[in-house]
Amino acid sequence: MHILDVTLIGTFAGVLGTAMGGLIIVLLGKPEATVLSSVLALAGGIMLSVVFSDLLPEAIKAAGPVYAFIGLVIGVAFLLLLDFYLPHSHLQKGTDSDFKRAKYLHTGILIGIGIAMHNFPEGLAIGSGYTVSEHFGVSLAFVIFLQNIPEGMAMAAPMKAGYARNWNILLWTGLAGIPMGIGAFFGVIAGGISNVILSLALGFAAGAMLYIVFDELLPEANELSAGHSATFGSILGIILGLVVSLF
Repeated sequence: MHILDVTLIGTFAGVLGTAMGGLIIVLLGKPEATVLSSVLALAGGIMLSVVFSDLLPEAIKAAGPVYAFIGLVIGVAFLLLLDFYLPHSHLQKGTDSDFKRAKYLHTGILIGIGIAMHNFPEGLAIGSGYTVSEHFGVSLAFVIFLQNIPEGMAMAAPMKAGYARNWNILLWTGLAGIPMGIGAFFGVIAGGISNVILSLALGFAAGAMLYIVFDELLPEANELSAGHSATFGSILGIILGLVVSLF
């Protein structure tokens, strides 16, 4: 597939996913904690399934387990460094009276910057996935699109609480997805250079996704959980991820 096509697909998955999360907040307001918990856990389960059933096996197949493992460690380290400087994606339980309007808006902006930075390695996964096969790339784009919806909600919720205009919320949540297209561009180039680079790129994407799942999605889902919403959401996400990988 042409590099431009892959870049556009990555951009579409990023922008539409985060903007859809923003639209949900604009139309419905901040959903109940149980709903948020289920959505975050679902996204986490899907991403875990993709990492272990697609990304890592393909990384190992490309150039062996050593390069796949090196890429994975680099991916985790990269996201860890990002989180030191750009923490993001925390859907708090507090009410509007907990913080002033300016604090909410500031929080929304910081979350958006963090999401934008985290979208780059996810785009890298899409691009390098397309160098393996078009089917693999499409599956990754779909899964990451779904995962971006709760991220867009995480950004939009404090902006809504800070009384930002609806069109501003949609604009900024959409813009946060653009780096995914940039990542897809570099991913398809890197993956096409050599099998070693492809293995490193896929391993990097796997490590980045694992960090996002275990540092953000699942802990947040459990914090917001009522009953077993996080548990069943995760299990359902894993099942859905496996189903997607079969087609």
